[in-house]
Amino acid sequence: MSLPSADRGVGIYTNPVLDADWSDPDVLRVGDDYHLTASSFGRAPGLPLLHSRDLVNWTLVGHALERLEPAAEFCAPAHDRGVWAPSLRHHDDRFWIFWGDPDHGIYQVNAPAFRGPWTRPHLVKAGKGLIDPCPLWDEESGEAYLVHAWARSRSGVKNRLTGHRMRPDGTEVLDEGKVIVDADRIPGWFTLEGPKLYRHDGWFWILAPAGGVGTGWQGAFRARGFFGPYEHRVVLEQKDTDVNGPHQGGWVRTRHGEDWFLHFQQRGAYGRVVHLQPMRWERAEGWPVIGDDGAPVAAHRKPALPPQPPAAPATDDDFPGGRYGRQWQWTANPRDGWATQHSGDGLRLTCVRSQACGDLRALPHVLTQRLPGRPCAVETELRLDSPEAGARAGLAVLGDAYTWIGLRREEDGTVRLVHRFAEQEAGGERDAGHARPAPAGRVRLRVEVGAGARCRFSYDLGDGFRPSGQVFAATPWRWVGALLGLFACAPAGPGHAGTAGFTRFRVTAP
Repeated sequence: MSLPSADRGVGIYTNPVLDADWSDPDVLRVGDDYHLTASSFGRAPGLPLLHSRDLVNWTLVGHALERLEPAAEFCAPAHDRGVWAPSLRHHDDRFWIFWGDPDHGIYQVNAPAFRGPWTRPHLVKAGKGLIDPCPLWDEESGEAYLVHAWARSRSGVKNRLTGHRMRPDGTEVLDEGKVIVDADRIPGWFTLEGPKLYRHDGWFWILAPAGGVGTGWQGAFRARGFFGPYEHRVVLEQKDTDVNGPHQGGWVRTRHGEDWFLHFQQRGAYGRVVHLQPMRWERAEGWPVIGDDGAPVAAHRKPALPPQPPAAPATDDDFPGGRYGRQWQWTANPRDGWATQHSGDGLRLTCVRSQACGDLRALPHVLTQRLPGRPCAVETELRLDSPEAGARAGLAVLGDAYTWIGLRREEDGTVRLVHRFAEQEAGGERDAGHARPAPAGRVRLRVEVGAGARCRFSYDLGDGFRPSGQVFAATPWRWVGALLGLFACAPAGPGHAGTAGFTRFRVTAP
């Protein structure tokens, strides 16, 4: 199951169409199917694969990246690093995803079908600060090109786009690159990034945002030749709407010739939610017009495509056979034994021994999914089966600051219900609520997420739900929205420390 979709069922959709942190989306049509991928940063598996038949109702069908590489760099959490702003393309009967790792360079994977199998990551261009790459195979000339942006935090350079000729097999660039758009030369423009490269009507087009993720606008650039010179225009901006940004995304054309644009909006703890905008091309000058004459729409007629049943990426999980659904990602590259398969239902997490057990932000074995962008209630059942003093497991709302509620084994062998939190950038946890005996070693846990991602925690030890602690305002990481997490851990030491079991994970509308 999942939360309600954006489909209103009367030929109308409302934005956002993906109401959670599907950051930096890119979209592609192949036949009658629409495909989307997004940034996954330091979580694994990465590069989510979403599918739709109408651009409104989306399902998560898998991931293209099983593990991040270089693997040694991602054995510990790297929440804001890793996979930045991928581009999704189809060429030579294969799907291609290119992305920039700001610390290592530009990678690509490819596959004969969208669901895979995908190749292992191939490093196309090494370097620091190379981000937001997008390839183009030009059918008119037979040439292949690559454009990318720059991260000043790694390279000292930003606000410009660099273009390369590329080998047609996508394995390497063929030149040193040339700055094809220098936005320092455009009055008032800053932080130009996220380019998406297209051919249309005899022009090379680059759709790219500028002005910052929470305050900027969407630009369009065009030139007769790939290396320029490019002219530009602002084609989507906030105007008098409540859609701040609006930021980078991708253009897609339906089989019947309708044009649409998917982009993100930064929404604090909810991350970067995805909007769908109508798009058309001016007849007189040939520029794209996105949204309602350049302003984002809140609701609109659905694309003229066959009706589809309402759908949204799954959130609920019964963990059949101990397996977890596609919506879950670890906070680093996973290792064998973190989750154990078995004959029944329910997630069985190993209480992994760690010196970082007192700070969830440093644990690689937290199993997470995106925080929904609308009010909801999250509920699960927990049983702590570890005999180890200090072992703990629980349900977390995880970000630069976090809180969790769950069970802990005490020195005297008893199990207690505990509620803990850590402030932003603080080194250790503190109590968020009063500890209570949990004689059966079991508890039902609940967090109600209201407006502004304000979270109220409660627990049920067998006599009904009771509130715990103060309201907690979820916080994002620098580039990543807050996450829902399940974890189990134990203090460092020798030997196996037991397990914790989670059953019936549910996310429901209030």
